Amino acid sequence: MTIPCVPADFHDTNMGMAQTALRALIVDDEPIARQILREELGAFPDVEIAGEAANGTDALVEIVRIRPDLVFLDLEMPVLGGFDVIRRLPEGVLPIVIIVTAYDQHAVRAFEAVALDYLLKPVTQERLEKALDRARSLRGKTRDVAETLAQMTDAPEPAGAPRGRKVVGRNGSEYYLLDIDDVLAFQAEREIVWILTARQRYMATQTLRAVDERLQGASFQRVHRNALVNVNHVRKMSPLSSQRWLLTLSNGLEFVVSKRQAGNVRQMLQW
Repeated sequence: MTIPCVPADFHDTNMGMAQTALRALIVDDEPIARQILREELGAFPDVEIAGEAANGTDALVEIVRIRPDLVFLDLEMPVLGGFDVIRRLPEGVLPIVIIVTAYDQHAVRAFEAVALDYLLKPVTQERLEKALDRARSLRGKTRDVAETLAQMTDAPEPAGAPRGRKVVGRNGSEYYLLDIDDVLAFQAEREIVWILTARQRYMATQTLRAVDERLQGASFQRVHRNALVNVNHVRKMSPLSSQRWLLTLSNGLEFVVSKRQAGNVRQMLQW
């Protein structure tokens, strides 16, 4: 989705608003919290409140319906929390997200560790302005928005580890958030790293080393210096020699395990 940038000579006119306003969706289960944020945003002429949602389920419906540029997303909501909303964004839908939270400072430090943009309740005008400045800087930068959303799925839940991680893949000029569980493997070909799924392959936005570091603790194992494989998709492990193995994945794709990685792969697969 291509969004026009705010011109330097922006003026508050009806025509300028229609062309350049940041269309925002406010998501919070507390009506008072939505009202306060709506009133605070009224001080910014280039922000248009396009809609509101009182829970995560309605938020997903509204995100698809109105395609907002910007979503102010509360984290603590019944049934479907803020991170769950991000993890369930439909393919190709990439809004700029600003987290709104009443979490304590300890939890906020965890958000900062993965570079989340957040507003701590009660929201101050100064902090809101900084968040909007960042949102403006991201307009039209689809890759940067996608990378930010993927980082948000790395953020720890209140109870512990992150769930439902996403990875950014490129297909042509479009960027997608892919469920990490749907990825069969990452494979490097010279400077290009491919993300392989059961349906197609995407170009990764990071090096294989960066992907490996980010997925520490996940179900991926390096099988060769040029490949990471999702062990949950391994269907067969066949010996080629005393120190070399052939992995067959759920879609029939095959990878030769290097001698150096053979022991690690066997241990991870519990063979």
